[in-house]
Amino acid sequence: MSYPRYAKIMNHTDPRLYILTDNMPFQKGAEISLSPQQAHYIGNVMRRKPGQNLRVFDGVNGEWLAKIEFVKRSQAVISLSHSLRPQLKTQGLELIFSLLKRDATELVIRMGTELGVTCFRPVISARTNNHKINSDRLMLIAQEASEQCERLDIPNIRPLEPLADLLVHWPSEKNLAVALERQSCEPVVKNIAGLIIGPEGGFSPQEIESFNKHKAIKGFSLGPRILRAETAVCAGLSILNTQYSSCAL
Repeated sequence: MSYPRYAKIMNHTDPRLYILTDNMPFQKGAEISLSPQQAHYIGNVMRRKPGQNLRVFDGVNGEWLAKIEFVKRSQAVISLSHSLRPQLKTQGLELIFSLLKRDATELVIRMGTELGVTCFRPVISARTNNHKINSDRLMLIAQEASEQCERLDIPNIRPLEPLADLLVHWPSEKNLAVALERQSCEPVVKNIAGLIIGPEGGFSPQEIESFNKHKAIKGFSLGPRILRAETAVCAGLSILNTQYSSCAL
């Protein structure tokens, strides 16, 4: 979806921040205090001064132009000027992925956010080699990625759970695509609600058997090469996202 008016009035050099406002309605002139981390970013990293602009969004009120009223060290106050874009929900997939090592998992969150993932669902599969997750850090990465890619919401990140439990509760009417290596797969079907990506070692024979028995799961191939898990996430989302001809940023 394009926003010609927005493209004309926005300034790509203006910092863009996600702010928590407890669902406070945005209105012209309203003042908001930034977090200490955001104040440091605005004042010390971006070297912004009072009177300069930035763009803000909260996942509820759309995107607004704001003006810096005060900034010093770890404190900053901004005032809202006017709306730039109305709130729109990102149209995309849920991503079920076997938890990877820390750096790879963080890359999956960043790339997935940019590619429109609405909900990340990390799982433990038979060959998962990491069982620890730092939810706060992953949420921060998703927030930063949303700020960078200009989407208007932050994807949800669910708690870690066993893959088998997720499949038991996954509705049969919601098509779920799974990327399979060295398998003879049908072409990708339409109306896919989610994507499953396995660990570096691939899925176990028992897991593949459970996929074949699940009414919602549709296997597909990412091509003749064996991809790293984080590369498979990017490739799979790129293929399946073609079903969304227009997406909210």
